[in-house]
Amino acid sequence: MEERGITRFPRPVYGRIPNFMGAEKAALKLVEQNEYQRAEVVKVNPDSPQRPVRLRVLLDGKKLLMPTPRLREGFMVLDPRKIPGESYPKASTIKGAFRYGKICPLRELPRVDLIVTGSVAVSDDGVRIGKGGGYSEIEYGVLREIGAVEDETPIFTTVHDLQIIDDAPKEPHDLAVDAVITPTRIIRVKRRSKRPEGIFWEKLTQRRILETPILSELKRTSVRADSSSLEA
Repeated sequence: MEERGITRFPRPVYGRIPNFMGAEKAALKLVEQNEYQRAEVVKVNPDSPQRPVRLRVLLDGKKLLMPTPRLREGFMVLDPRKIPGESYPKASTIKGAFRYGKICPLRELPRVDLIVTGSVAVSDDGVRIGKGGGYSEIEYGVLREIGAVEDETPIFTTVHDLQIIDDAPKEPHDLAVDAVITPTRIIRVKRRSKRPEGIFWEKLTQRRILETPILSELKRTSVRADSSSLEA
């Protein structure tokens, strides 16, 4: 992507979700989709190439659910009704989201109607490759555990055409997308299997759980729930 001159700040793009020329066009194609039109709450990752999507969510009067970087502070909710209209562009950035959004307690997270995620690459059958930290899968797992998303909740990704690959390996915990949207086209994907039903706790180290308060809280809740069911 860098050799073709289609990347934007921040650079280098290695090790991150690459920001690409045409991200705004991809966002415009995404918001034309029925799933977006029907959605009231849209979860969008905090990476740079999805900023145009986050801005459109606010402009269209929908609530934006945005994970904090590395999920260190959980999720933020941005309600466009509580943000001055002229501040929407700023609110769509990470720094602005912390200013205009609200860190949402686990028990108050809203039900999500559409998920938009970034990708390093994605196959034309919907298998995405992220930047290696498993953040999208963990975020989805958290929301699935508390019932804020379900198997039918649509997941879209916006990428440059050069990020589409022929094939990608898929692990049981990996998320596949329902649509791949580029500046020039829309690829609808036929779902092949059910999505993960929650967190794959065995894949997480104790250190990572302790460093991510929302995971620690969810783990404690799960343990209490298991204990209650055993006592019953």
